Amino acid sequence: MPTDKIPIIELKHATKIIETGDERKVILDDVSLKIYAKDFITILGGNGAGKSTLFNAISGTLMLTSGSVFIKGNDVTNHSPEKRAAAISRVFQDPKMGTAPRMTVAENIAIAALRGKRRSLGLRNITTYKADFASLAEQIGNGLEKHLDTPTGNLSGGQRQALSLLMATIVPPDLLLLDEHTAALDPKTSVALMQLTDDLVTSKDLTALMITHHMEDALKYGNRLIVMKDGQIVQDLAATEKEQMKLEDFYRIFD
Repeated sequence: MPTDKIPIIELKHATKIIETGDERKVILDDVSLKIYAKDFITILGGNGAGKSTLFNAISGTLMLTSGSVFIKGNDVTNHSPEKRAAAISRVFQDPKMGTAPRMTVAENIAIAALRGKRRSLGLRNITTYKADFASLAEQIGNGLEKHLDTPTGNLSGGQRQALSLLMATIVPPDLLLLDEHTAALDPKTSVALMQLTDDLVTSKDLTALMITHHMEDALKYGNRLIVMKDGQIVQDLAATEKEQMKLEDFYRIFD
């Protein structure tokens, strides 16, 4: 991992403590992490390991008890999610999140295309851009290009999740957060979406952080693999180290 470049994202001693009455629970425990340009990092961990807490700390939806978050060298620890949104895109586990259900596919794509830009593309002029949107959607390979005028709420789960991924990457973010984005899909659709994810990350030179509950995907995809347990990073493996790991090695970590 490079040491002479400014990380895209850096966490320094990130800690989150939840106190309710007499109970004190550490859900993120002194985590330091550097994510560099073009890193595709997969994250494994059991329930309560701190995976989603890590994502929330990076995106700003959860303020840290102590520690710092930096985006491209700038301290954003106290910045709201809205202030971080220009740099960070997120695809959630639930296909219903990330899209506006009553708006059409084309309208959702149009909104995503405006991320970080001045609002020059009006929804009333959307027909001008439909050919471009259809070309983008066709790359997904699940028929989405035939549903540009369909309300997003009427799509299948796989189509809606693919749309969320397209929307998150149409304007390449500094960091793409993939929050178990294949977990709610059937196995065949999950495999197709994971291949699409890898294609987009590679072709667009994206920097991505992906939580997965599939150990096979964690081994197959990405150039780094992080294992979390009890709010801490217990393994941070480079590609060469990951290639030497087998599934049974990870099962032993979680014992």
